[in-house]
Amino acid sequence: MAEQKAVIMDADGVRRALTRITFEIIEKNKGAENLLLAGIKTRGEFLAGRIAKKLGEVEGRTPPVITLDVTPWRDDKPRAEATPKPPPDPRIEGATVVLVDDVLYTGRTVRAAIEAVSHQGRAGRIQLAVLIDRGHREVPIRPDYIGKNLPTSRGERVCVRLTEVDGTDNVVILRNDA
Repeated sequence: MAEQKAVIMDADGVRRALTRITFEIIEKNKGAENLLLAGIKTRGEFLAGRIAKKLGEVEGRTPPVITLDVTPWRDDKPRAEATPKPPPDPRIEGATVVLVDDVLYTGRTVRAAIEAVSHQGRAGRIQLAVLIDRGHREVPIRPDYIGKNLPTSRGERVCVRLTEVDGTDNVVILRNDA
């Protein structure tokens, strides 16, 4: 059983972090032209949708959002042999794909997401946006956009809660009682 240790971000903090990430994406890419947001299941897809909406409000053009299920490309979890790999997506071809996830930890999910995108098309560039970067990499992955750096111990868990899934927006640290 995990015990809540601390609330790191409330709903306003999550909103502000996503707004900051949105403006950083605009600045780095000189607008929203040729962007495609790829939200990593489950919470990344909702964060990508929120960022895309904000990009549309600011730039007058809402980029497309796709959902990535990275299960077939994971190297650290058992694979279901029946999990089909998605077909090519022509929107990826030449686009700047911004991978969006809730928490960056070891980097293995992001590595799998890069492979998933590459399987579906040849992106012009791939960038990474995460709400929380907690460190502890096992692969050499570094995000382009970070909502909050949050150094944690391996005995802690970061839990991102989003209205679309959990009924509330916040980020908490949970301490594993083991």
